Amino acid sequence: MKILVIRFSSMGDIIYTTPVVRCLKKQLPNAEVHFLTKPAFKYIYDNNPYVDKLLLLQDTLSAIIEQIKAERYDLIIDLHNNLRTAIIKFRTGIRSSTYKKQTIRKWLSLKFHVKLVPPTHLVDRYLETVKFLGISNDLAPIDYYIKEKHQLKDLLPTAFANGYVAFVIGATHFTKRLPNQKIINICREIDGPVLLLGGNDVKENGDIIATALGKKVHNACGITSLDQSVFLVSKAKSVVGFDTGLTHIAEAFNKPIASIWGGTVPELLGVQPYMVHDAMVAGVDISCRPCSKFGLAQCPLGHFKCMNDMPEEPIVGFINSAK
Repeated sequence: MKILVIRFSSMGDIIYTTPVVRCLKKQLPNAEVHFLTKPAFKYIYDNNPYVDKLLLLQDTLSAIIEQIKAERYDLIIDLHNNLRTAIIKFRTGIRSSTYKKQTIRKWLSLKFHVKLVPPTHLVDRYLETVKFLGISNDLAPIDYYIKEKHQLKDLLPTAFANGYVAFVIGATHFTKRLPNQKIINICREIDGPVLLLGGNDVKENGDIIATALGKKVHNACGITSLDQSVFLVSKAKSVVGFDTGLTHIAEAFNKPIASIWGGTVPELLGVQPYMVHDAMVAGVDISCRPCSKFGLAQCPLGHFKCMNDMPEEPIVGFINSAK
């Protein structure tokens, strides 16, 4: 059977498709599994042994549709379920199975702050799409394959050679991030060195935190590539992070993870830490939370209590006791 799995974005959503691809490849005899995504996210499936071919979304939908037709797939597994995937399925006429987004339930849950969406992990929601093929959850972590052979000595100060905690301080939206002072407070109490990771957008934040704490903290935000950042996460003793792609990728390495949530909540999206032996999900229970599904540029009410009131001691205690 020749199968095309589709998920266009984003980093976190695509990383959670990897167990589906792995289960298809391992549980269906002689299956040929291809994956279609945006060029910006191809790195997630680079080096993945369970994907026979990686297809990339092109400038025009017609171009990728012609490529799909030429491949003569037996089945499309649509894990995105949007207008473009609907057009692809209609114009190719290939048999398909589609992920159920529960859009209305999610909207009502967000609008009225009621829990209408079961806290089922996104991996299991995706796996429902292939259940009819006899596919079952293999209960293994997500997959991520580091592209190059990096060396810690080339990326970190010598003081970090005996172990460190990785703190992912980046996130796309403001309401997903702790204020700098809260991060400083947590880092100060963590036993041992702390490595800050994130993109250029939080490099200045990292500088402020590192200046406040001196040699205890190394700011790698905006300096390391994504592949280097993933490598550094894979070598960390434990990980602290927000609702962002690198924190989710860290789950592939089964490190203790403290996952901190502000204006968003993991149960709505089904993206709580997956198959991690030791995980903590931190969040403040207030009536205005969640204020959005994916995060906002500012707190709608101006007080930002979901992060400003985040207890620091439980996070520090979890990290310092993690094995």
